[in-house]
Amino acid sequence: MSAFAPRAAAAPGVPSPCNSVCRMDPATGWCQGCARTLPEIAAWAGLDDEGKRQLWALLPARRQALGSRFLGPR
Repeated sequence: MSAFAPRAAAAPGVPSPCNSVCRMDPATGWCQGCARTLPEIAAWAGLDDEGKRQLWALLPARRQALGSRFLGPR
């Protein structure tokens, strides 16, 4: 196989909640675009799918708590 041969597409995993609105809320420490903390954002790539799902489960309550300060999709 050539080093330049196309690779098979990776199986889709749990998508990132990032939506490219990267601004931290000083009152909570959560990103106003995705509602994650900086350590959660940094750890994302190393989490397994279950860890990613657990983090996703925290986000709706955080988005609600941010209220109008949440800048991501509703």
